[in-house]
Amino acid sequence: MNERSRYLILILMIYILNTGLQVEADSNLIGHWKLNGNSNDESTNHLNGVNHNTDLNVAGRTGKSAGFNGRNSYLSVPHQNALKFGTKDFAISTWIHTDENLDDSLGDILSKFDPVTRKGFTLTIKNHAGSTSSQANYRHLSFGIDNAKIDEKWTDCGQPGNSIIPFSICVFKNELYAGTCEPAPEDAGRVFKYAGNEKWIDCGSPFPSNAVSCLAVYNGELYAGVTKYRLRGSSLAESKNDTRGGHVFRYAGNKKWIPCGKPGQGQGLNGMVVFRNKLYVSEIYSPGFHRYEGGTNWTNCGSPNGKRMESMTVFNGNIYATGYDEGAIYRYDGGETWKTVGKLEGVTQTYAFATYEGKLHVSTWPDGSVYRYEAENKWTNLGRFDQEKEVMGLGVYNGKLYGGTLPLAKVFRFDGTNNWTDTGQLDTTKDVRYRRSWNMAVFKGKLYSGVLPSGKVYSLEAGKNVTYDTALKPGWRHIVAQKAGNRLELYVDGKKVAESSKFNPQDFDISNTRPLKIGFGSHDYFNGKISDLRIYQSALSQKKIDKLAQ
Repeated sequence: MNERSRYLILILMIYILNTGLQVEADSNLIGHWKLNGNSNDESTNHLNGVNHNTDLNVAGRTGKSAGFNGRNSYLSVPHQNALKFGTKDFAISTWIHTDENLDDSLGDILSKFDPVTRKGFTLTIKNHAGSTSSQANYRHLSFGIDNAKIDEKWTDCGQPGNSIIPFSICVFKNELYAGTCEPAPEDAGRVFKYAGNEKWIDCGSPFPSNAVSCLAVYNGELYAGVTKYRLRGSSLAESKNDTRGGHVFRYAGNKKWIPCGKPGQGQGLNGMVVFRNKLYVSEIYSPGFHRYEGGTNWTNCGSPNGKRMESMTVFNGNIYATGYDEGAIYRYDGGETWKTVGKLEGVTQTYAFATYEGKLHVSTWPDGSVYRYEAENKWTNLGRFDQEKEVMGLGVYNGKLYGGTLPLAKVFRFDGTNNWTDTGQLDTTKDVRYRRSWNMAVFKGKLYSGVLPSGKVYSLEAGKNVTYDTALKPGWRHIVAQKAGNRLELYVDGKKVAESSKFNPQDFDISNTRPLKIGFGSHDYFNGKISDLRIYQSALSQKKIDKLAQ
């Protein structure tokens, strides 16, 4: 046998070996959508997708990929028996691309979830600004399963410092931070880091005023705004600390806070949000809206008809703001233009935002309701929360929308129009007029809310959820989300980045007859690109994950 023949045989053996390994490794594929010009399933199940406004010919890592516009594009795969996951292990592997400069949420990568029965799974990247004054979650990967049979109860996570309100909460670099309002004359608003159970670690006080009113992650760092908060707005005794706020600070670690200037002339700041790679803040007691230019410099961006803004969020290419002075919602295009996009009948104040099932939702006073944005000046009332007067904090968690209330500080789950399920009362302080469930954030697979006037933070686990609580880097990333025995796991670029607490797999039969949705789910339409999506009917080994991530 000559040298050329031996070489050809060697090449053939390598090909056969690699092909055999690939067939062996992928024999448990449920579906494989390459998304390189079509939405066909390359597995033996032929689970071809139906295209809804998705561009299947955008530039990908190698060749073409699927481009999702974050507004109305997704792929749906009709239910078949191959998509009945039951209580078995399964794994999702895909490549995704997200931009660094965002003017919208990032949204859902993949979902098969029935909101009526609360059965199924969701895989999403959470961006949540506007609940209420902070940007609570930013680019956080979340994977959850549910079957509606697990008991829910709120857990007391303790009181940060001498807080009367955990005014702001925010997830940053795998930690949950809370900014407090502390009304005693010798106290000042502080920032704390959650240490588990009922413990909090003091991260210092940026300024002598009584409240750290807003938090946000911007350019990979934590920013805070401070305020002289008027507690009489919650029917409590006024604070004797008269130090005016209105300043912004950046956290440098070890209780050190770097001054970043004073936007405007007011005594406090309220909303904080990142839009098109710029940080914005609003004032609390006077009309004012400002863009950070670096150092200690800020640009005044006007206000809607001279009205005060409260919460701010980013949705479909614009900033939206709620208001203290009227039951309105305002929209800002990034230039100098504000526009009123709704005035709600019977509402005198609008509070928090959440994006749920691809639509913007807002909470209100005094009718204790949530409204859904349908079109300009068209909002649908989704019903009142029992006899509560105000809905304040909003959050989307493990496939469902939640809202916190006043005067009883309850939290309700949305189970359909005019159907809000009471999940419990968080604050039971006696002899006060108002108790508030103030804000919401998702952290370590649970939903968190800060309450007034006990000053505590509470958490809720519904179903089972795992979160990667560090901002997902832009560009192409390889993602694996899997149910492996008694845990959920998340991998990014081949590395395990998070796992859930243990659970009994037999408690989670997640089968449902809803379609599989690629690029859409309970949070928002996906804003980015997806390539080479695979679903396996077993968990994947580290060796297989490494190979897929190469």
